[in-house]
Amino acid sequence: MNGFDITGWGMSVPERVVSSEELAQRFGVDEHWIVSRCGIRERRAVGPGQTTASLAVEAGRRALEKAGLSGGDIAHLIVATATPEQPSPATSAFVHHELGIAGSAHDVNSECAGFVYGLVQAMALIRIDPRPILLIGSDTHTLTANPADRDLSILVGDGAGAVVLRPADRDRVLAWNLGADGSCTGSLKVLAGGSRMPTTEETVRQGLHYAQINGNEIYLNAVRYTVRTVRETLKEAKVEAADVNHVIPHQANIRIINSILGHTGLRTEALVTNLHKYGNTASASIPIALTEALDEGRIEDGDLVLLAGFGAGMTWGSVLLEWGGGDS
Repeated sequence: MNGFDITGWGMSVPERVVSSEELAQRFGVDEHWIVSRCGIRERRAVGPGQTTASLAVEAGRRALEKAGLSGGDIAHLIVATATPEQPSPATSAFVHHELGIAGSAHDVNSECAGFVYGLVQAMALIRIDPRPILLIGSDTHTLTANPADRDLSILVGDGAGAVVLRPADRDRVLAWNLGADGSCTGSLKVLAGGSRMPTTEETVRQGLHYAQINGNEIYLNAVRYTVRTVRETLKEAKVEAADVNHVIPHQANIRIINSILGHTGLRTEALVTNLHKYGNTASASIPIALTEALDEGRIEDGDLVLLAGFGAGMTWGSVLLEWGGGDS
């Protein structure tokens, strides 16, 4: 066996809805300004007792049920997140315990590109160890956004998405591409709380434990690097952009998504987006959109599905799949 089928999928979002109207009132701006700026009408935010791990557990449980498996059947658990349960141990350890995972567990922090990075890791793992893998993207960036930061608060939402990969004879990955540019670490950052700047009363007083974003840098690099990775993947697969049936990008900002489509030739009709409902859920955004598309019956066997993400760092990646083998 040298491939995999995605046979289970699931998602979890908090019940609490934060509308753009609510944020418009908080920041003294027009609701239309928020929607036109980012394409987000509402987003979800965790409530008391909800965490990155609790959302991941719920999404993972639903994916396992869909696949007809239990945690005891899973050889490897990968959790992509940039908002961990706590600094140590890894979020995957908490999820591992709650789901009764039998095998190994580790985290991936590639920010919003984390799910694509995790998928490529899973692809490599299953080739050398052909047993089921559970891959989850889960983030709670509303907890890292400064409540006074308008630009970030209107973008982020919380959620988790998960897929189960089972070994298969056929390799359905037509091509993939990953990349990073470590010179861009300043465009989206949380300065305090790590070894470079341990948390102190002063860092908390200055709000350095909150995320800080340079929106213009993120916009320009997101478009540039996502266009590059999509072109590289399509070139490697020898597939024309117009032939891709479904494009599931990281759900960051509708202007970024439209710019990527315009520069790559990917069809607008192929776009899968739920940005207006959930906002930017970081590493969870691609698996949540994939789950909704599958549950709605939009993806059929033989369809070409392109997943593409970018994140702080910068990191980026894309995977082109020929869908099939699952119960879509």
